[in-house]
Amino acid sequence: MDADLEVQATEGVEVPAIAKLVRRAVRNLLENARRYSHGEVSLLLSREGDMAVIRVQDIGPGVPPDQRERIFEKFYRLPGASERSGGVGLGLSLVRSIALHHGGSVACEGRLDGQPGASFVLRLPVQPGAAH
Repeated sequence: MDADLEVQATEGVEVPAIAKLVRRAVRNLLENARRYSHGEVSLLLSREGDMAVIRVQDIGPGVPPDQRERIFEKFYRLPGASERSGGVGLGLSLVRSIALHHGGSVACEGRLDGQPGASFVLRLPVQPGAAH
């Protein structure tokens, strides 16, 4: 079953970045969410201070808190993940590399609404001098 995608965005958020790389990072997060979600996937774009925040949430099994940092390591896969589910453990590592290259970060958290699932949060610095 393909997951539905809901997009919510704040207008006027500009990020000085290599567009191709940021697209790849967001695509990796969306593909992971689609792969593991049992329902809707949401992408929320907002601004928090001097950072653009891209949050991709799914309704799935989530990521145990003690694994939320390890999943960004190259070739690391959650225990029980099989090759049949797709991927070899490079997608999230690439997302982290792209975030760091642009002076940002990425983290895995629980969903904002407390439902089961995961929330991946990509933070990138906004364009200097951009309106708040």
